[in-house]
Amino acid sequence: MRKINIIKNKEKSIQKYRFTIQLIFALLCLWIGVEFFLFAKYLESNGTAAFYQRPPGVDGFLPISSLMSVYYFFLTGSVHQVHPAGFFIFVGIVAVSFVFGKSFCSWFCPVGFLSELIGDFGEKLFGRKIRVPKFLDYPLRSLKYLILAFFAYSIFMEMDALTLKLFLDSPYNIIADLKLYYFFADITRFSIIVLSVIFVLSIIIRNFWCRYLCPYGALLGIFSLLSPNKIKRNASSCIDCGLCAKACPSSIKVDKVKIVVSDECTTCMNCVDVCPVANTLYLQPVKSKTAINKKIIAIGVAGIFVIITAVGMISGKWQNHITKEEYLLLNKNLDRIGHVSNIDELEIDSALINKSITK
Repeated sequence: MRKINIIKNKEKSIQKYRFTIQLIFALLCLWIGVEFFLFAKYLESNGTAAFYQRPPGVDGFLPISSLMSVYYFFLTGSVHQVHPAGFFIFVGIVAVSFVFGKSFCSWFCPVGFLSELIGDFGEKLFGRKIRVPKFLDYPLRSLKYLILAFFAYSIFMEMDALTLKLFLDSPYNIIADLKLYYFFADITRFSIIVLSVIFVLSIIIRNFWCRYLCPYGALLGIFSLLSPNKIKRNASSCIDCGLCAKACPSSIKVDKVKIVVSDECTTCMNCVDVCPVANTLYLQPVKSKTAINKKIIAIGVAGIFVIITAVGMISGKWQNHITKEEYLLLNKNLDRIGHVSNIDELEIDSALINKSITK
């Protein structure tokens, strides 16, 4: 029988650092929301109310437009100036996910943070974590990749630099944030039902939206597979207690593998923190034998994102150059501006608005 000298794991939990970053980012998003609300109210008043500058951070809630901006940058070498902050936010999110796995989902994402809180409530309500059977789990997990594939095909296969520019310059893209705002401000009964169903399912099945429907998470999951840093398990010191697998919010069987290679791993470090044996679970570069200190992980995750977004601010490419007069005109025509499906509609839509602006 194998004899193991158990050394109790006394290393401090990283969860307080992760929760702090999640909370700060959630409050930042709330602040951005309040600023955007005041900006929208200014537009609704037709310019008679006090003017509030549009917060650039709202670009972070437009991931499809941001993905187009990144693709446009690779084709042209230029950061498009309608939603420039979205470009840097998107690059920062991808960079963090490449270095530390799908960490954006568990360290920054406000939806992920809310999903965690709802999931915690669900586990307390039912007294356990409800797991979806494999024959349902795998097909459902493919849904977010099918959604991602649709967007990827529409952008990378159907659009060249000219088409991208016409879309990114279009009135629809300029006011996409306002469209999103009014989706929630004037929410329909059908939308309420859909969101309610997702909410209830998130109580029953932890991280339902993130696990099965979020295309953003699917994209970051792909980048996480390429990450050089993985959670590793030292099989020789493992006591097979199963606590790591039980703690994993993504239902990964950490106790059965030597290296966690999964698109669902968000590097939340829950498994590492609950492991009772020191130096048994740790985050480590694939081609290294030195584990990464937990504080370095927290600093690295936050630091990479902050540095990349700071570059956008310092470079002067954070705020867009749409004037308040243009926004006022576009807001008046909000109901008439819809999603366009081909290059001719893009040209006509943009020409009509530009003609109105120049009058």
